[in-house]
Formats: sequence, C-alpha cells, structure tokens
Amino acid sequence: MTSEFERLYAGRLWGIMSWQQLSEFWQRIDADAGWYLYAVGEPAPTTPSAPEETRQFVHRIDELLRKEHHEDYCGIVYADDVQAPRFVKIYDPNHLGSSCGSSKHPPLPGWIMSLAPTVDLKPSGHIPAARRRWWQSLFSSAGE
Repeated sequence: MTSEFERLYAGRLWGIMSWQQLSEFWQRIDADAGWYLYAVGEPAPTTPSAPEETRQFVHRIDELLRKEHHEDYCGIVYADDVQAPRFVKIYDPNHLGSSCGSSKHPPLPGWIMSLAPTVDLKPSGHIPAARRRWWQSLFSSAGE
C-alpha cells in the first residue's frame, strides 16, 4: 500500500523558478501546520516539527540556497501546490545531477518538507559530512 507521502513524492510538482517566487512561496508556509522536516540521509522524522523549528528551517534553507546555488534563478525547490503547499522537495545545490526527472535515476532531494508522515528514502550515495553538520546544527539553534 502506498502512503500519502509516497504519493506526494512521486506526484506532479511545480517548480519555483525565480528567487522572488521563492521568497513569496516561503510566506505561504504555515509553520503551525505540523511539518515533517526530513534531511534525506538522516532518519526520517516520526513527529512533526515545532512551529519555531519550521520557521528556523525555512530561514536557514533559504540562506543556504541563495548562498550556494550560483545561478540567477532558483529552480531547485518544487511543491505539490505553490499556493497551499503540503509537500516540498528541496534539492541540494551541490548535488543536483538532473533534478528535473529527465534522467533514469534523478538524484534524491536534499530536504523534504511534508505535512504527511515521512518514509525513509534510503539514499544510495554518501551524504557529505558538512551537510550532516548543517542539519544537526539547525535544531540546536532553533530556539536562539
């Protein structure tokens, strides 16, 4: 049986193409909605994040994407609905491959935000230590 998370993961997603669209998109994320924040390669979360953790994640991931994606467009954030998102895939700017899905084996996203409970995606590749440290530091500073 396919879970809601798996249906959303494999379903049609809409790309956030410009940095301005990304700024507007983040404003539509309801931090109080009960988001599961999943760093692919880490254990899948079993409980939703607290609202402050979600706000901190959105702020920090936005900073990371703008700093490390050296393009004048975004194009690495995808959502099931850009007006009322329930599922968001965020690709790591340093591990893109072909995120558009035209490859036989597109890369896994770096991070997923989901209102549905997550499923462990079990990446086959190595997750860089710097990304693991970034993720671990994210919630240690969420209340600061």
